[in-house]
Amino acid sequence: MKPSSRTPWFRRGLIVLVILGAIVAAVSWFGRSKPVAVVVAEVARGKVESTVANTRAGSVEACQRTKLSTMTGGRIEVLAVKEGDRVRKGQLLMKLWNDDQQAQQALAQAQLDTTRKRVAEACTTADAAGREAQRQTALREQGFVSTAREDAARSEADARRATCAAAQADVRQAQARVNVTRVEQGRAVLVAPFAGTVAKIVGEVGEYSTPSPPGVPTPPAIDLIDDSCLYVKAPMDEVDAPRIKPGQAVRISIDALPRQTFPGRVKRVAPFVSAVEKQARTVDIDVSFDQRDAIGPLLVGYSADVEVVLDVRDNVLRVPRAALGEGGRVLVVDGDRLVERTLKTGLANWEHAEVLEGLAAGQRVVTSLEREGVKPGARVTIEAAPRP
Repeated sequence: MKPSSRTPWFRRGLIVLVILGAIVAAVSWFGRSKPVAVVVAEVARGKVESTVANTRAGSVEACQRTKLSTMTGGRIEVLAVKEGDRVRKGQLLMKLWNDDQQAQQALAQAQLDTTRKRVAEACTTADAAGREAQRQTALREQGFVSTAREDAARSEADARRATCAAAQADVRQAQARVNVTRVEQGRAVLVAPFAGTVAKIVGEVGEYSTPSPPGVPTPPAIDLIDDSCLYVKAPMDEVDAPRIKPGQAVRISIDALPRQTFPGRVKRVAPFVSAVEKQARTVDIDVSFDQRDAIGPLLVGYSADVEVVLDVRDNVLRVPRAALGEGGRVLVVDGDRLVERTLKTGLANWEHAEVLEGLAAGQRVVTSLEREGVKPGARVTIEAAPRP
């Protein structure tokens, strides 16, 4: 029997079909989309806080700080301190030339001494006149002197007592003049109203010091700081201000002490809005340190940031804030594909958001949403998260 003439064509057709299938399979394999490398985080339980932070840098402030100027102008005669000195309350800081006032005080003191001697003389004479009037009364009762003589002695005693009283009034007046001269000298002297550190001195010995009149911004002579008590003043957005109350816990970070945070409390919320710029309306808050002594030395004026803790939820299901898209959407890794879920969230901050509905513990969500190709249905490979 002769082989069929169709056999070679059949074989050739089969070979062509196999080759075409291989080509189609290869095109399908190489033409499919490449997996996208993504960073993921596992949904887990933990703590979530609701916080607000200052809009502009705050600063470390002293509980007491005063910028001192003398009440009168004059040439600086004595500078008893220098910048950086620690002073006690009542210590002399600066004195202006006031020899004329000292001379006035010396004159007033001399007049006071003279008046006191006159008092001694007048009152001694008044005492003698009083005794003489009593003696004349006794003699008149015995019939040795007339009533007129007794009256004359009594009148003399009254006059002497009046002279004594007038002299005593002169003493009080002279003492008042001395007090006035002392007050005048106090206008040329600066003393520390509290214990602290001298931050800045404007002027040198021999230079003229000018007081700061109302409405004229003249630099103060001495800037005195009580750095034993410090706090942080920070501007908060006016929108956040109604949720901030005295006593709330805060975390304080200071630029000069990086990678550290310090616990504190809201001490005061300003009762008014500050409008530094038209579009920057803020409310200042004062924050105290919980453990001031544990921090170490701080300088007044250090820039600081404040994070106010408004609410706290412990042991709740949470996702990184970086995994949340618009409308509470997240991308969940399911096998090697991305699936979109919409969450119902609760408390949130810049780091985490509380999950109320939509996810379970252990699921993995994408945190690298900004990468190209990251979308629902995309094939993915997991990339190790960068170390903090």
